[in-house]
Amino acid sequence: MKLIFVYNANSGKLNALFDVAHKLVSPSTYQCDLCDLTFGVFSEKSEWLRFRESEKTTMQFLHKDEFVERYNSKWLPKYDYPIILIETNQNLEVAITKEDFENIKTSKELVNEVKKVIALYKA
Repeated sequence: MKLIFVYNANSGKLNALFDVAHKLVSPSTYQCDLCDLTFGVFSEKSEWLRFRESEKTTMQFLHKDEFVERYNSKWLPKYDYPIILIETNQNLEVAITKEDFENIKTSKELVNEVKKVIALYKA
C-alpha cells in the first residue's frame, strides 16, 4: 500500500514562487488545501513533518502535473485536486477528496484523517 498525495499546484521553481506570493498576498484565495495543511509560506509544518517522518506507510508527494505525467492512462478518472489516493495492487482508490479537504482545518486534523485511512487499509 502506498499513499499518493497530489497537490493542486504545478511543479517547478517559477510555480513555487507564484505559490509563495499567492500565500502572502491573498491566502484566503489559495487553491490548494493540502498545501496549506502541510506547508507554511516557506517550510513544512512541524506537526505534519513529525508525522510524515515517523509513519512507516510509503507516501509519495506529487504536484498535479507530475501525477498526470506518471499515472496518465485513458482509464484514469478525472480527479479534482488536491486529493489523496491509495495505490494497492496497481489500483488507485480515492482516500481523501478535494471536498474532504474543505472540512480539514489543521495539520493535526489532517494527520488524524490520514491515520484513519492507513488503519482502514491495514486492517
